[in-house]
Amino acid sequence: MWNKKKEDEYAPRPATAPSTTSTTPPREGVPVSSTPARSHEPRIGSGEATMGKAVMVKGQIFSREDLVLDGELEGTVELQDHRLTIGPNGKLQASVKAREIIVLGSILGNVEATDKIDIRKDAKLIGDIKTARIVIEDGAYFKGNIDIMRPEVKPEPARVQAAAPPPASPPSPPPSLGPPAFPAPPAAAPSPAQTAVQGKR
Repeated sequence: MWNKKKEDEYAPRPATAPSTTSTTPPREGVPVSSTPARSHEPRIGSGEATMGKAVMVKGQIFSREDLVLDGELEGTVELQDHRLTIGPNGKLQASVKAREIIVLGSILGNVEATDKIDIRKDAKLIGDIKTARIVIEDGAYFKGNIDIMRPEVKPEPARVQAAAPPPASPPSPPPSLGPPAFPAPPAAAPSPAQTAVQGKR
């Protein structure tokens, strides 16, 4: 009574639920790509072997899995049915053979890919290329020859036919050595004017 302000301060207030509306406005009109961004970084657990940028190798590399080389290599690299990625720090002085080759760094040597070679922006390749398909992005440097291989077409096995073979045509007569025989032209029928003249005689 005497102090109504103090009672109002200590009176229990009904609990209010926290606001569920977001204070940030919705993002409309922001383009979203359904394809992942291209990256040379190896994916963990994807079956790729990686040679880091601090590693230097002199010799031969044979691999039975995809390989990412971001260091220096001098020698040969061979991946029979796998992809080789040369990272942006990768420097190869080597002959390279793989199914697919992606170049982000530099290669000095001949390159052979059974499927495709992709030379990305800022990459450098000096040497001859032998491949079925090639992509050279704007900004990449390439000096050498390109040999485009056509995919090998395997011949289809002869189809077995259950039906009897087609009847043989009668043999044609041997060609004669004389002048060709042409049929005689048909006799011309007399015109009405010729018949009228013959009738007056």
